[in-house]
Amino acid sequence: MEQDILTPLKKFFRTNRRLPSYSEMLKIFKVASKRTIYQYIQELVDEGFIQKVKGKLAPTKRFFGIPLLGNIQAGYPLLAEQSKNYLTLDEYFIEKPDSSFLLRVTGDSMINAGIFEGDLVVVEQKGIWGEGDIVLAEIDNEWTLKILKKTNGKAYLEAANPAYPPFYPRQELKIHGIVRAVLRKMGRQIN
Repeated sequence: MEQDILTPLKKFFRTNRRLPSYSEMLKIFKVASKRTIYQYIQELVDEGFIQKVKGKLAPTKRFFGIPLLGNIQAGYPLLAEQSKNYLTLDEYFIEKPDSSFLLRVTGDSMINAGIFEGDLVVVEQKGIWGEGDIVLAEIDNEWTLKILKKTNGKAYLEAANPAYPPFYPRQELKIHGIVRAVLRKMGRQIN
């Protein structure tokens, strides 16, 4: 039932950047009773999808979540089990939002690490990084995304594509963050 209520509210929110009023909900849900709307709202408040702030309705993080229905086997087929959990993608991919940002990837130097042109990477600035981590680096005043490596205690950068040589700093190598996640839309993209 909650998904039947949430879907039109999410659609309204995407269009209007706000939740509808009670009178607008009467039209959205095609009901005549404000009591029915009140029950819908109370159910969404109880489930944590919306909250009342100073007498107005406001979405919570869970409102923007999508259902996590369970696990699916990528090997031999098994019966799928459903659960009723909700997950927001920002909570899943971004552990420290105050020190994280997104970058769009260009180039092919990280393809063997599963990072392709057009992907978005989540970079955490205040993380702890070490050898073997994929990092956002500034090498001799140029920015790049590469694997951090060390030889004889000296750091250098390595691509995840054999077509590229290792990158040794001539002057300076600064690490500005670590890649925590890669986001990619699947399907055919039309440019």
